Amino acid sequence: KGKCPEDGWDESTIELFLHELAIMDSNNFLGNCGVGEREGRVASGLVARRHYRLIHGIGRSGDISAVQPKAAGSSLLNKLTNSVVLDVIKLAGVRTVTSCFVVPMATGMSLTLCFLTLRHKRPKAKYIIWPRIDQKSCFKSMITAGFEPVVIENVLEGDELRTDLEAVEAKIKALGAENILCVHSTTSCFAPRVPDRLEELAVICANYDIPHIVNNAYGVQSSKCMHLIQQGARVGRIDAFVQSLDKNFMVPVGGAIIAGFNESFIQEISKMYPGRASASPSLDVLITLLSLGNSGYKKLLKERKEMFSYLSSELKKLADNHNERLLDTPHNPISLAMSLKNLDDTNDAAITQLGSMLFTRQVSGARVVPCGSVQTVNNYTFKGFMSHANDYPCAYLNAASAIGIKKQDVDVFLKRLDKCLKTFRKEAKQEKSINEISDSNTATE
Repeated sequence: KGKCPEDGWDESTIELFLHELAIMDSNNFLGNCGVGEREGRVASGLVARRHYRLIHGIGRSGDISAVQPKAAGSSLLNKLTNSVVLDVIKLAGVRTVTSCFVVPMATGMSLTLCFLTLRHKRPKAKYIIWPRIDQKSCFKSMITAGFEPVVIENVLEGDELRTDLEAVEAKIKALGAENILCVHSTTSCFAPRVPDRLEELAVICANYDIPHIVNNAYGVQSSKCMHLIQQGARVGRIDAFVQSLDKNFMVPVGGAIIAGFNESFIQEISKMYPGRASASPSLDVLITLLSLGNSGYKKLLKERKEMFSYLSSELKKLADNHNERLLDTPHNPISLAMSLKNLDDTNDAAITQLGSMLFTRQVSGARVVPCGSVQTVNNYTFKGFMSHANDYPCAYLNAASAIGIKKQDVDVFLKRLDKCLKTFRKEAKQEKSINEISDSNTATE
């Protein structure tokens, strides 16, 4: 049926299935005589076993989605993977999606592929409208494709950084719609930035007949992000949305899914990919989804959401204990931020030292963001880099509840963060006492 099974398969069944696919490839035929330059020969048995002898990759030299006659098993693997992934995207909330394919590149390069495909449709265009998000790969994806990003600064609403819709529309009018390749929006992001106003952006794109590409990097795991994409497509225009395999399906880095609502456009993107491609990302995600089944994946999504609530409530308690504040970012369903005002947020060294302390204590993924740091990416200078704004009011620390997170992860993180903050407070008290004694001695003298 080409759908994800409701209940996951056991490992021996999956391996049997993969071996059945592998024996359909010509390199595994007994008595095969290969006289071409690419015959699926592998020098190492270990490498062959690692790939279940599916050596030919996917696609043909001119089309990543094409069937390769001498690799019927690998081609079937590719078709099945795309079909199963499409089923799971619908399950996750984008019910009207019509087409998708797995591409053996991470999110940034997959976005570049989308922009390069649009170039043929809009030859005059040289600008991409991009509501700012301080993440290098999505910015570089536009530069690599040969376009000029037009950065739209976010607006501060309470603690949240949100899309400046008026600035987007004003820039479209100023540049001329025909000169704009697309609007490049974002769903999943680090707090205090929240997902873009996708519905409103989709309406603007429809009104001005401008394509709309969505960076949905780790949004499949969030029902809110997927709902935004579904609603945007319903009320306006979304041409494609791109998501990472590793962030959403817990597989090794190296693959992404490009999906959309117009099957012919998604096929155009797949045809733009030059040459055949590695089957590893497709193989990894197919094995994972067959082992989880719909029920297993839904369980992971449910647990992630529960852990987000738990992380939020416990981080708020810890923030209160240290006279800090959990920033109020209700529109961000994955990431949280806690202020670091009492750590002397004017002192970048103190802020970054906290990050180092957490890292050396084996806390990965937490980010500390100082005020006013400046970074240049591809000749574009971002003030306040990592905070998604030129002048965010305070330094802060990020933590996220992503798919696969366990209660133990949250508890250990909070315990270690609490210890680090107490260390800082103790050192600050000692320094204050030393300064007071010094001042007293000076006054006596």
